[in-house]
Amino acid sequence: MKFKVPAVLLVAAMAVSACVTPLPPIVAPAGSQPAAPTTAPAAPAEEMAKDIVDTAVAAGSFTTLAAALEAAGLVDTLKGAGPFTVFAPTDEAFARLPAGTVEALLEDPKALGDILLYHVVPGKVMAADVVKLTSADTALGQPVDIKVEDGKVFINGAQVTTTDIAAANGVIHVIDSVILPPGN
Repeated sequence: MKFKVPAVLLVAAMAVSACVTPLPPIVAPAGSQPAAPTTAPAAPAEEMAKDIVDTAVAAGSFTTLAAALEAAGLVDTLKGAGPFTVFAPTDEAFARLPAGTVEALLEDPKALGDILLYHVVPGKVMAADVVKLTSADTALGQPVDIKVEDGKVFINGAQVTTTDIAAANGVIHVIDSVILPPGN
């Protein structure tokens, strides 16, 4: 009898592990190192009900982005059906802008809206797909450049630091700086 219990547990463990679906790897283009950004852990089902805006607010590191979305009148848009891919600069990224820039942009909703729409790509583009691209058309109608260098992914020079933060209406990839459309 002593050998039956461990054998049953071993068989049960093997059966459970056979049902687990592995996550797809982030694949870098040929000749480059694997992408360095971290992938966000899978969100619990109750969090998946949150849209892009609520997901960003809940993260706690996008308060400036949330305020900017409000000032530009884009909250309802990004709460919409989507799907959207947002390259989201953190509060630290906004803090690195020259002094007075954020305040000036908050007073100019049109310019602020253009900058924010330049961070949004229509559709849900997961990290495994981002690394296969060289550019992506933004909601502003102007493309961003995508590069993989030394295993790191860059969007117009901004490094992607965390990928695949799932939301009910799309996905967020965290970037370390604010990207500006051409001419700004």
